[in-house]
Amino acid sequence: MGVEFSTMLASSPEARLFEEKMRQESMSDAAIKAFLHNYSELISGKSCMLPESEIEPVTSLPTLKEIVGQSSVDANSVLKKTVVLKLNGGLGTGMGLEKAKSLLVVRENDTFLDFIVKQVKHMRATFGPGVKFVLMNSFATSADTLAYLKERYPDIASEAGIELLQNKSPKVDQKTMAPASYPEDPEKEWCPPGHGDVYPSLLGSGMLDRLIAQGYEYMFVSNSDNLGATLDLELLKYFAGKQLPFLMEVCERTAADKKGGHLALKGGQLLLREAAMCPSEDEAAFQDITKHTYFNTNNLWVSLKQLKAQCEKNGGLLPLPLIKNKKTVNPRDDTSTPVFQLETAMGSAIECFTGASAVVVPRSRFAPVKTCNDLLALRSDAYRVTQDARLVLASQRQPVISLDSKFYKKVDKMEALVEQVPSLVGCEQLKVKGPVKFVPGTVIHGAVEIVNGAEEPKDLPAGDYDNDNISL
Repeated sequence: MGVEFSTMLASSPEARLFEEKMRQESMSDAAIKAFLHNYSELISGKSCMLPESEIEPVTSLPTLKEIVGQSSVDANSVLKKTVVLKLNGGLGTGMGLEKAKSLLVVRENDTFLDFIVKQVKHMRATFGPGVKFVLMNSFATSADTLAYLKERYPDIASEAGIELLQNKSPKVDQKTMAPASYPEDPEKEWCPPGHGDVYPSLLGSGMLDRLIAQGYEYMFVSNSDNLGATLDLELLKYFAGKQLPFLMEVCERTAADKKGGHLALKGGQLLLREAAMCPSEDEAAFQDITKHTYFNTNNLWVSLKQLKAQCEKNGGLLPLPLIKNKKTVNPRDDTSTPVFQLETAMGSAIECFTGASAVVVPRSRFAPVKTCNDLLALRSDAYRVTQDARLVLASQRQPVISLDSKFYKKVDKMEALVEQVPSLVGCEQLKVKGPVKFVPGTVIHGAVEIVNGAEEPKDLPAGDYDNDNISL
């Protein structure tokens, strides 16, 4: 385990309990080291906060438009050394889903996973078959995802190394700082470790070493619910040509992004500050989009060799900043034992690599679905499907959708009220209060607000609505 961890295990009975608990679940050394690193940060009393006084804003970065054509790297030579990894560990519980979020239908009968596979097939048809594809599943999404692939895409499902399995982390009892116990349902003693777990999962599973041995050098990582994130040849050539260890795709922040994490500098090193790392007194500065201009899209490019070197340098792990979440052991029971859930963010690895960089990309590379507001927009004609199976804005205008969460928060409730998705290609903003049922033949232009003050659903009559305020 290394000297540092041996010392901690010797001095902390609780740490030994966590190690034993994880070994009983056959967790890898890399997963255990990553957790114990987070646990040591927790018990040290060290603040997880990153105050405004310790950082500087990032004032300028290269853009994708500027780097096009800059690299003389031969495309074919780097493509055959490239791995595309999609994070697919989420269940989408916030949207009322009980299976892999990537199995949610986006357009007609196609799910996120269908779009991802079509992107991979197009990529291979365009660039050659050498590009490797990996899905990082969690214990909660693995079975559903693999079954779906086997049924619809047996050629993809049968590829060697198609799955990387995410680890899980034990919850920490806030009072005793020992492993949380919940005998009624022991699975609730565990939680997802955050997408920063991609690094210990790659290391602990042996996949990192296998990929390097097979000649792979570059990895492009993105979220499965972001259908704008495909392998971009110009970005790959730039990344490889500059011999960067780590490259983050960022977008310029707007008012809608002000609560999300942002890029910053500390001692000349790029880092990612998440909302959970911001002290309350610095909230105004955190949300100042004129000061902190860029946010992380979670589209990342990683040098596999330099990732391995950094892990070896740090005793078998990447020392990522800790994100400490206060929860209860049973999230549905507020009276159950208070716990800490220890997580890390994948993008925060930018601070672990000297020479790491970032590049500003257009919004077309960032179209995630986190809420039913996002899903309704994506299902509408405000987005179009490209030849390479991306969903991109059909015009320069991105509609801002605000559906009443009481009636539209869950996918099944939204679908019951949306008989047919309205035309939103000309929409700037759609705000809905109360249960409003959308019927075929509805077109929204400009900014429209629709209010139903009753608890029972009411139909919005078919027709064109242009900068209207409607009360049903």
